[in-house]
Amino acid sequence: MVTKSFDLIIYGASSFVGQILTHYLVEHVGVNKQVRWAIAGRSESKLEQFKESLGAVAAELPVIIADAADAQALDAMCQTTRVVVTTVGPYALYGEPLVKACAENGTDYCDLCGEAYWIKKMIVKYAESAKQSGARLVSCCGFDSIPSDLGVHFLQQKAHQRFGLFFGDVKLSVNAMKGGASGGTLASMIEAVKAAISDPALRKEMNNPYILCPENTGLKHSQISIKGPFFDQDIQRWVAPFIMEAINARVVLRSNMLLELPYGSEFLYREQMVTGIGIKGRLSALVLTLGLGFFAFSVVVSPIRKFMQRFVLPKPGEGPSPVAQLAGYFDVSLLGKNTHGEKLQVRVTGDRDPGYGCTAKMLAQAGLSLAFDFTEEEKVGGFWTPATAMGDKLIDRLTKHAGMTFELE
Repeated sequence: MVTKSFDLIIYGASSFVGQILTHYLVEHVGVNKQVRWAIAGRSESKLEQFKESLGAVAAELPVIIADAADAQALDAMCQTTRVVVTTVGPYALYGEPLVKACAENGTDYCDLCGEAYWIKKMIVKYAESAKQSGARLVSCCGFDSIPSDLGVHFLQQKAHQRFGLFFGDVKLSVNAMKGGASGGTLASMIEAVKAAISDPALRKEMNNPYILCPENTGLKHSQISIKGPFFDQDIQRWVAPFIMEAINARVVLRSNMLLELPYGSEFLYREQMVTGIGIKGRLSALVLTLGLGFFAFSVVVSPIRKFMQRFVLPKPGEGPSPVAQLAGYFDVSLLGKNTHGEKLQVRVTGDRDPGYGCTAKMLAQAGLSLAFDFTEEEKVGGFWTPATAMGDKLIDRLTKHAGMTFELE
């Protein structure tokens, strides 16, 4: 084995989420202690300025300069580290050269990407290189889609322990959530819409719930999505669509495929926002549905989209204050049912703003898990999901070090 200089490199450390993640690592693992890590990005001045803001505790934190479009610099960076953790998006615009460098250099990789069509493109182009080099690449390691993917994993393990079989029907309900809109996530959504508008074939592909399962084209079972206000008999609450289902469900379905379909080839998974009971709950579900519809319309229509981007929506690199991040949280439940009518429900919570504070901690622990929790023989190279790459080991890290809970209700 080649000895690497670093266990972890944070690429895009001067970005908004990158800064939160770096602050967390300085507090969590320190600098030049048991974990050897560095920060990286394209702007030396921004990185050095950010490093200085961290204070004397980060004085010896290494800084690496590598532009996202500089293949030679990315190769050199990847050859020095076991894992690259990247916050540089939208990934469809800036992400491919780093994925290529990691796949070809045998460097593990994790990101915050929620762009399913781009992830599928990376799987098709670089899966073979990753298998040959041993690189383990894991996307969606933030609020989308760790609570969903690891939540299903946790629920299914409990189901198998209690009933001796897995659930073929699981739904996630967002009970409560508080946090600022992510400028980076919104930018990724807008890029996806622009790509779909310009390419009808891609637009059709995006609607495929199994888009992240290109290795198994036989998976064609229809999925059910909440499209509007709906009264859920299981929880006796009104519910509305959850915007992140578009990526979360696809990650969960990929996990089932990578595990060789233990939940069945007709496994059903969906997500929803809980809005309450009675007339108030129904009206809230209607308002939320109309709001999502208006947002979708505004993104599709170019003049409105440009106006929203310029004057209304947060831009990449913008986000809530530290106080607002501390005040944020999320609380979701996952209900599973099997063919015998047996049910279980688990709850997953986080103690910070979902898109920033919680996401930064999730991504950091995912990177640490890749670096320290598995040997090359235990987890071979390829494109994995959080549940299939790290599973219980990551759940353990998140509950001990990232303010999250996974509990059977």
